[in-house]
Amino acid sequence: MDHYKVLGLNKTASKEEIKIAFKKLAFQFHPDKHSQSSKSVRENATIRFKQVSEAYEVLMDDRKRAEFNYRWRAGGGGGSGGAGGSAGNYYYQSQYSYGYGRSGSGSGSGSGYYGKSGSGGSGGFGDKFGVFIRILTARSSLLNLGFAAAILGAMVVVDSSGESLWKMQNSGTALSLPTA
Repeated sequence: MDHYKVLGLNKTASKEEIKIAFKKLAFQFHPDKHSQSSKSVRENATIRFKQVSEAYEVLMDDRKRAEFNYRWRAGGGGGSGGAGGSAGNYYYQSQYSYGYGRSGSGSGSGSGYYGKSGSGGSGGFGDKFGVFIRILTARSSLLNLGFAAAILGAMVVVDSSGESLWKMQNSGTALSLPTA
């Protein structure tokens, strides 16, 4: 699913344009507005409302938007994945599930948006490198790396200072090894 298409925007849209488009579409598809409609209209409106909400959430968060743009470029778009598979998967382990196929679940929507596996699942070097970079730059990874560096630095300091102290204390004596 292309979040820009859902909101009717281009990729260079500002946050203000995103907000305006979201408000307009959210009002149009809000479930309360369609409470008296037929079941199929209500369900379609609910699905569209959730799509619009997800698009807004992703595009308003700079980090999520950058990741979406990267994945969209790398994967070549949404495509048609049938039972949940596509080259353009953004949230292959998403917190969202609005009736789309997930990991080949076969919902029949044909969007192929959520499934990692399926007919066209990616998984090339670019995908793996992106995951590696995200893990490496995660706050917890950086904290662990800093902690490990501090421990290693402390070990080097203690080792070198211990050696220096030993040399100062034993500068005039010859080292004699015990004989057997």
